[in-house]
Amino acid sequence: MPNTANLKGTFDTAVSVYEKFRPGYVDELYQRIFSHVSLGPTSKAVEIGIGAGQATLPILRTGCQVKAVEYGENFSALCRKKFQDYPNFLLITGKFEDALLEEASCDLVYSATAFHWIPEEIGYPKVFSILKKGGVFARFANHPLPDKSNPVPLSEEIDALYERYMGVSHPAEFCEEKAKELSEIALRYGFEETSYALYHRTRTFTARDYIGLLGTYSDHIALEESRRKALFTGIEQAIQRYGGTITLHDTIDLELAKKPE
Repeated sequence: MPNTANLKGTFDTAVSVYEKFRPGYVDELYQRIFSHVSLGPTSKAVEIGIGAGQATLPILRTGCQVKAVEYGENFSALCRKKFQDYPNFLLITGKFEDALLEEASCDLVYSATAFHWIPEEIGYPKVFSILKKGGVFARFANHPLPDKSNPVPLSEEIDALYERYMGVSHPAEFCEEKAKELSEIALRYGFEETSYALYHRTRTFTARDYIGLLGTYSDHIALEESRRKALFTGIEQAIQRYGGTITLHDTIDLELAKKPE
């Protein structure tokens, strides 16, 4: 399996398929964020790792200024065009670790399926420093796994393909214990009033669209081409043999933390 330390930039090579196949986030998640921080035209937020902008629009629609920090040049170009009609949208291309951001300037800092790329000992102190007193940090991510409703032989064949071509099987389902553990990290860096929530949904894909989704995952992109092709072909053929579709079960976790007043 590829070294994850070298995977951060691979997303930027799959911009068009990433935008097509990566999902947004559920309304309930944003409502929970908004219950912890009030946003409006005088508010400021920083988004860490905007990607294709799947998490951005609900924040922009509050009238809040959103300053996104995005490592990938292709994703940056996509989002500048995507949100060009929003004068409250700004974007910095570069690493969050290196970005020049004003201290004590933000009401909200948030990151959607991106904060895990930043070393904890760098990311949390920087988030803390740019938040105003009473400001909120929202960290959330989507964790998809094949749903239990899929035919058992299909799941077994896919697991065998991952073992063969990547040396791994599918990870365990993301659980409440893990969300609690993530929420408590912020306490080590001066935050208070931490909390977490889990949300669930299912999505069903045709065989071809599922392969498109897999093509947005960094460890799959980084796989040697012939192995990646064999893996994708095997998965697509297996799905076709068992009805032509596959269902994913998404677990979305949200961790919230507040900077003391």
